[in-house]
Amino acid sequence: MRLVSYRRRNQDGTTGSAGLALNRDGELTDLGPLDLGDLLRAGRGALAAAVGRGGPALDPAAISYRPLLPQPGKVLCIGLNYVDHAAESPYVTVPDYPAIFPRFSSSLIGHGEAIVRPVLSDQLDFEGEVAVIIGTAGRHIAKDRALAHVAGYSVFNDASIRDYQFKSAQWTVGKNFDDTGAFGPDFVSADELPAGARGLKLETRLNGQTVQSGNTADMCFDVATLISIASQAMTLQVGDVIVTGTPAGVGFARKPPLFMRDGDVCEVEIEGIGTLRNPIRDEIPAEVRAA
Repeated sequence: MRLVSYRRRNQDGTTGSAGLALNRDGELTDLGPLDLGDLLRAGRGALAAAVGRGGPALDPAAISYRPLLPQPGKVLCIGLNYVDHAAESPYVTVPDYPAIFPRFSSSLIGHGEAIVRPVLSDQLDFEGEVAVIIGTAGRHIAKDRALAHVAGYSVFNDASIRDYQFKSAQWTVGKNFDDTGAFGPDFVSADELPAGARGLKLETRLNGQTVQSGNTADMCFDVATLISIASQAMTLQVGDVIVTGTPAGVGFARKPPLFMRDGDVCEVEIEGIGTLRNPIRDEIPAEVRAA
């Protein structure tokens, strides 16, 4: 099952009503004014019933994509979760415990929307990652039961403002600038993928050039382990998201560094899940907006 969150485009260019659509081989079926998070919280039967009812065809040209879950309960991001990325980072070694930091809903954008480079920085970096959507709540989840709590997977670009990320030991600010967390386009139910989304090729391209190429089998902490560890501290709720980390090749580790600029296009493609594509735009300063 593949689902997308959308908002209609009006003829005058403004946006209209929001909804959910079923994606079958690129053909969209409108399921109506539904929210994926609400459906997941109503139980897996509610999701199956909504898909079973179907609806009219939806023209992809008549919609814009929203973040897959526009208002997730928690977004937990994982740092340094690939051996090769840990090696290229300032920290060098693989951690004994996953680095976990939050993303907030105000930072999220959908497929096709612009990732915004803030006026405060010229260090906007790319990070292609697998996103895990929780479908069953739990606390103290055993690792061998953890994957039963997964509803599905998606693609995430954890675009980072590097100079702000490294201003302190706490990464939260550099990971939460507005319009930097691209999420989507498809929700892919867990039954369509290998257990734990393991063994999937992950590739990030900037202006068509491959800048990251990895495989989810190379995670230091796999999906089941991340769910189990996170649930030791907090209850994972339905609709929470775990963003599982990025492989090597990020821009700040390159010599010279490679950061995203206005007019660039960044794509993250994950085997079996899909391709997330976003243009890059400079933030318009407040004084220009007010003029």
